[in-house]
Amino acid sequence: MAMASAGYDRLAELKAFDDTKAGVKGLVDAGVTAVPRIFHHPPEPAAPPRPSSSRPDHHDVVTNSSIPVIDLASLGVTRAELVAQVKAAAETVGFFQVVNHGVPEAAMSDMLASVRRFNEAPVDARRPFYTRDAARRVKYSSNYDLFWAPAASWRDTLFLDMSPTPPSPEEIPPACRDIVFEYTRQVQSLCSALLGLLSEAMGLHSGYLDRDAGCLDGLSVAAHYYPPCPEPHLTLGAVKHTDATFLTVLLQDGVGGLQARVEDSWVDVPPVPGALIVNVGDFLQVMSNDGFRSVEHRVVAASDGPRVSVACFFRPGGPAASTRVYGPIVVKDAPRYRSFTAAEFIGSYRDKGFGGRPAQDRFRL
Repeated sequence: MAMASAGYDRLAELKAFDDTKAGVKGLVDAGVTAVPRIFHHPPEPAAPPRPSSSRPDHHDVVTNSSIPVIDLASLGVTRAELVAQVKAAAETVGFFQVVNHGVPEAAMSDMLASVRRFNEAPVDARRPFYTRDAARRVKYSSNYDLFWAPAASWRDTLFLDMSPTPPSPEEIPPACRDIVFEYTRQVQSLCSALLGLLSEAMGLHSGYLDRDAGCLDGLSVAAHYYPPCPEPHLTLGAVKHTDATFLTVLLQDGVGGLQARVEDSWVDVPPVPGALIVNVGDFLQVMSNDGFRSVEHRVVAASDGPRVSVACFFRPGGPAASTRVYGPIVVKDAPRYRSFTAAEFIGSYRDKGFGGRPAQDRFRL
């Protein structure tokens, strides 16, 4: 990696930051008042005029959200009507929020509190978990793509591979150890129900995506901590990207900052008390032959906060993940993708870098 300009050695600055093993939280604790250059993001290209934006530095944000909120236990709503609501959201926006979803509010609040406790513990308590060893089932770091992304994001992450082979309790930071197994068990149950609705939305039997396609086999958790940023207009909490998943179920606190790309605009995904956010992943877009949409999303940086979120990524896992072939399941006209293995897809996702062109585009026919 070459110097960007005289006197600026980007690689050296990246290494110096990573060697602290303190993450972005360490910068904030040190009293930083300016965002270091390694975190500077170039402005996005201008988009067509849209309604007024609450974050003009990141252009073109629609604050009157069009993200559907679906009540999974609404009285008087039939199963067919619920399937139709989920189908419409998956086909048009690719994002929706669910309420009355069965995950206890106590588990949700405890999960968020545990992530906050871990990140706000003294740095000496966090450092033992800081690693870039991909083989570890529990990894704490700042920006998994730190050394190849064009710019770092204002975010630290505790990443846990929970299924099919969960970590031992001793591998998990004490701050999160008591809640993470219970929380992920509850979210797995919710995801099974959602996959049933989406299976029926595709015209398949309710157990297809869960059991036949193995969409519930693998689960990884990314617990993100976004410290308050002194110059939020210069950086992002997470660059625009899609998820290499079947489904993602996200728990966010009340700070906000998540945005989804809807048509030509960034749309806020506002915090809704008691809700969980669901978005379609790349695998499900391929399997639905573009019937469902895996849309770009991002997190803007903010001076308030910190912001805490917990993403549950449901993706291929277990022994079949390396050999199972994925491709369009329901084809009304012609298939739009060639078949591929999970390993081939994930490899393409990593090769393109976080925030690059959606990985599924590389498999289009």
